[in-house]
Amino acid sequence: MISYLYGKIILKRDKFIIVEVANIGYKVFLSRQSMITLPEIGEPIKLFIYQNVKEEALDLYGFPTYEGLEFFETLMDIRGVGPKSALDISALGSLDKIKDRILKQDEKIFEGIPGIGSKKAMTIILELTGKIKMLGQKKDNADEAEGALMQLGFSKQQAKDALNHVPDNIKNSEERIKIALKALGK
Repeated sequence: MISYLYGKIILKRDKFIIVEVANIGYKVFLSRQSMITLPEIGEPIKLFIYQNVKEEALDLYGFPTYEGLEFFETLMDIRGVGPKSALDISALGSLDKIKDRILKQDEKIFEGIPGIGSKKAMTIILELTGKIKMLGQKKDNADEAEGALMQLGFSKQQAKDALNHVPDNIKNSEERIKIALKALGK
């Protein structure tokens, strides 16, 4: 699973770039906002990656920050929102601006995004309202616990789900891992 790329840009197009890493070129789709702030061709770039595996394709979606990737993954958890729509939503502005408008129940934020009418916009807002407050609030020990669970052979999603069973008042990584393992039945 590709999760991060560091290399140089060798090609820019409207919706994607090609990043050369160790003499291999990776086609990475980016939001319009990210495309605007890209360095020049030949310059180095760091991207957090969402790898979307389908029967007929393997697509990479890139984000300059981990928070952007996390927001994208949260959008992908919503039924009916695919990677293209999630990328369009993440291009609506800064993450803080999007969070603020969603928390204010502003369905007009999604105007102009293909495939998202008012009904789907309200569904997205309802599903995101609770999740969005949690974005970016993970502590380093949560990431450490998640990494430890992944090293034990659990998928990232399994690790996240198990860590959701850990009470917020438990901050010690070892305790978090023990509780998560119990939730996983190990």
